[in-house]
Amino acid sequence: MLTPDKLERLNFLAKKSKQEGLATEEAAEQKELREEYLKNVRTSFQNRLHSLTIIDPEGNDVTPEKLKESKKSQKNIKH
Repeated sequence: MLTPDKLERLNFLAKKSKQEGLATEEAAEQKELREEYLKNVRTSFQNRLHSLTIIDPEGNDVTPEKLKESKKSQKNIKH
């Protein structure tokens, strides 16, 4: 997870970029922070997705095979 300080800095740089532009060093910092933020968002989303099981009205597991395979591969990586 991105620390509150880093998130605040990312928001500051985004606002500054829109208002007056960024120096080269600031643009590089913004790029790094964005990449770290997006990596965290993707990981969080993937973890949430892997916790899902889809059940139809009759009680059958209808989770897509692609998701089941992804869950299995994630378990193999963790262990």
